Amino acid sequence: MSYAIIGFGKLGQALAKAFARSGIEVSVATTRDPESFASTTAAIGPEILPKTLADALKADIIFLAVRFESYRDVAKALPSWKGKTLIDVTNAYGVPPEELGGQPSSKFIAQAFTGARLVKGFNHLVAGVLDQDPAVKGGKRVVFLASDDDGAAAEIATLAENLGFSPIKLGGLSEGGLLVQARGNSWGQLIFKDLIKFD
Repeated sequence: MSYAIIGFGKLGQALAKAFARSGIEVSVATTRDPESFASTTAAIGPEILPKTLADALKADIIFLAVRFESYRDVAKALPSWKGKTLIDVTNAYGVPPEELGGQPSSKFIAQAFTGARLVKGFNHLVAGVLDQDPAVKGGKRVVFLASDDDGAAAEIATLAENLGFSPIKLGGLSEGGLLVQARGNSWGQLIFKDLIKFD
């Protein structure tokens, strides 16, 4: 299984650190030349590989960690997303619900990524928290996952565990997804909730 993070702002870098901590290789891309952020990836760890967008999109599992308004540019980079699992880490805060056709933002985004299996996840924590080691006082930091594809949700739950997190599945995008998505100028009930799960 191969992994990529598209977007290398604070959230993208926090995700990259989670991969580095776990010793799992991940490609990182932006719309910029990989050389422009190679020193940042090197500082995080040898597992973080700066790539062009085209090369990064060859991965099986892709984190969409760009600004919400940039998702279309990424979607256009492939003619078909069949066979890809996309983790939507975006937040549509400030985007009027009418612009999304009244749908949850991830359901709206999914329409642009034809054929992809989409999971909403890793977006409810601010970058400064996601950046930290998820092992806390004998427990593990929780990440919420929502998807209309149970197989994709299970796949990303396994990845979350491999990255040291404790995944909690919230169900489909229209139900559980709303708990971790912004709607207009309000946040879902689970956004910013930094929870630790103890086994």
